[in-house]
Amino acid sequence: MLKRISLYLFHIFSTLIVLLIVGLIILLSEDGGIHYGDNPIKMTWDNDGPYVFYEGDSLLHVQYVHGKMDDGFYSTNDLYPIDSAFKSKSYFNLDSTSFSFYIDANAIQIPATKYSDDEPIFAVSDIESGYKTFRDLLLHNEIIDKDLEWNFGQGHLVLVGDFVDRGFSTTQTLWFIYKLEQEAQKVGGNVHFILGNHELKVMQANFEASSPKYAYLSYILKKQQHQLYNRQSFLGRWMSSKNSLELINGHLFVHGGIHPKVAQLNFDIDQMNEFLRSRYYDGYFKQQQESAEQLLTSTQTGPNWYRGYFKDETLTQKDVELGLDLFGAEAVVVGHTLQSKVNRSFNGIVIGIDVQHPNDYHKNWPKRSSEALLITDGKYFRVLADGEKIEI
Repeated sequence: MLKRISLYLFHIFSTLIVLLIVGLIILLSEDGGIHYGDNPIKMTWDNDGPYVFYEGDSLLHVQYVHGKMDDGFYSTNDLYPIDSAFKSKSYFNLDSTSFSFYIDANAIQIPATKYSDDEPIFAVSDIESGYKTFRDLLLHNEIIDKDLEWNFGQGHLVLVGDFVDRGFSTTQTLWFIYKLEQEAQKVGGNVHFILGNHELKVMQANFEASSPKYAYLSYILKKQQHQLYNRQSFLGRWMSSKNSLELINGHLFVHGGIHPKVAQLNFDIDQMNEFLRSRYYDGYFKQQQESAEQLLTSTQTGPNWYRGYFKDETLTQKDVELGLDLFGAEAVVVGHTLQSKVNRSFNGIVIGIDVQHPNDYHKNWPKRSSEALLITDGKYFRVLADGEKIEI
């Protein structure tokens, strides 16, 4: 009897081990993981901001949230003339740091769509509100210096969408992009903020992937959450000025990609950006008739959403080239669809750069590490978080 029980327990134990191994294999094959060790500082929001809102045509309200969950919260509010440029500061409580910048409501302009020079390109995507992760990646690769100021000369820093949602540092991340954009312009460099589907989500009041922090903060600010990013907020107006596609030194940068049907619309890059920009605040819903608007705003075929380069097994080399030929591009650089590492596919003309970045406020198993793409002197490099460069 004892032998039979032991054999029975052995079979149960062996089955559990096999199931565990299979589960881990599936988890890792899907680039999944286990998160643990949440840092309680994520619920400390002292000096969080600024949150800037327009009042008519003459004033800006600049608000900060103060306090922490155990002690309670309050907000402060200062008024500035809309035609003034004034200094502001964003705080990051996790490591008690901050950075300063000037807010200038008159400086919001629609960026160009085409750039042609011999300057290097550093591209990263899908930071998802990870301010520290983003900052440290730029620091270790000398895009910024130890004072967190622009250090890339006339180079191109290309942010290929999804810098918001999921994390607890959306506000810090957006203001850091805004700050670097200003600093780069002064020396002839460029920060290109290409919008992804998650930027569109927050502008369209879809907060399913947002940290609950921002619902709470909106209450403290006496706002509705959608007001944090609508046309009456500074960050919303600034984001909605951005492009969804840009052609930089022969490379097309777009968050999702170009569906073959979109390539057949024969829009040039300016027309496509103008079309998409006019609908950033319009949520998509499927209609019975397939039209240009349906193709471009669809969560399946739209440039901010498309996953076909990595998910459509029927996609051919010719299909991919259609999208590149439309804009005269030699390659396309995309985020949106998770990769195990920065890589090139379709004979090198599709470059996927969405990787599992570390989270600022918790740990993951397997351990995550950031990557980015560097294009310089006609070569492509997979750039690691510590600054190491591997040609691909």
